[in-house]
Amino acid sequence: MGDFFLARREIVYRSVLPPALARLATPSLVCKTLPVSKSGLDEKRAPRERVTLKTLAGHLQLSPATVSIILNQAPSAKSIPAETQERVFEAARQFKYRPDYFAKSLRQKRTFTIGILAQDIGGGYGSLVLSGIEEALLEEGYFYFLASHHHKVPLLEKYNNLLIERGVEGIIAIDTELLHEPVLPLVTVSGHKSLRGVTNIILDHEHAARSALSHLFQLGHRTIAFMKGQPFSSDSADRWKAIKSVAATIGIKIDPELVLQLEMDTSSPEIGYELVLNLAKRRSDFTALFAYNDISAIGAVRALRDAGLRVPEEVSVIGFDDIESAAFYNPSLTTVRQPLKQMGRIAARTLLDRMRGIEFPNEIAVEPMLIARESTTHARNGVSAPVDSTAFSKE
Repeated sequence: MGDFFLARREIVYRSVLPPALARLATPSLVCKTLPVSKSGLDEKRAPRERVTLKTLAGHLQLSPATVSIILNQAPSAKSIPAETQERVFEAARQFKYRPDYFAKSLRQKRTFTIGILAQDIGGGYGSLVLSGIEEALLEEGYFYFLASHHHKVPLLEKYNNLLIERGVEGIIAIDTELLHEPVLPLVTVSGHKSLRGVTNIILDHEHAARSALSHLFQLGHRTIAFMKGQPFSSDSADRWKAIKSVAATIGIKIDPELVLQLEMDTSSPEIGYELVLNLAKRRSDFTALFAYNDISAIGAVRALRDAGLRVPEEVSVIGFDDIESAAFYNPSLTTVRQPLKQMGRIAARTLLDRMRGIEFPNEIAVEPMLIARESTTHARNGVSAPVDSTAFSKE
């Protein structure tokens, strides 16, 4: 009687659900109707039937196209009532529906996957660019693979090939020096090498240098220390060239003894600490320091304090990038803001458009802005020049 009751419950339940969903929804009932050995174990297991899009649509009494639009959150999903969308997502969760992306890729000859090559994402620079890329890709329904090569050429070559083997449709390179012309559409952030098939998203370094040096000049600073970026950093050469050009234009003489060369490959403030500490022990006549980035500027501030120099009363410090922690450091950091998140979004959208066949120029330049905070002030015994308040923003 009990077996008959269980069998009838199974039959009634399956009359409501398609076979695949009934088998997933009532595994215990199905198993009890199978032959049982004397040991109490099933002699054979019930096959687990995969829930397909068509099965799910049949259960919901919707067309497969409608269910697909909702699950993929296609633009046309906005026209489908929220209640219907919730029913679809709830059914997908209940029956553990998983789309067959491999079959979809074969049908459409697409993977909807992007590769990202980055020097490192541990620092504020890389993480901000990546957040902009991620936002843009998610909006368009793309997945991405991320590989950090740490400026090691063998790793860069290896990861580039692995991304291609895994079927990515395009690549975004962040602070990465390209070695060859790409075989796929490629967009760089802070790339400066002109290669066929590559679009570079770059900062206007001339504008950046003018903003920072004009700010210091207007505050009376004439003896300024500088940090040059590491040779492997893609922005180093262009930024230093812009700084020298602007300095000559506005009347700031660059003293070679006050030029510090960064070498370490790290996202820690120690990158600027030892260099500035040693400089402060040799020279004390400089009244300002223009760092290569915010991380090195934070290390520089600590080094100056450890050397007995007050920031900004005795030495003003300017950083570069405007990472998220720059505004919360003590003193809050005056810096040249790169719109890093925006640059990431531009890179992602440019790549997707290029994959659709839209032509783009070799370079897309974005404008920086000087953010004046607490780490800069008037030079000690300096002569101030008139300040152009439209050249920078105060925070």
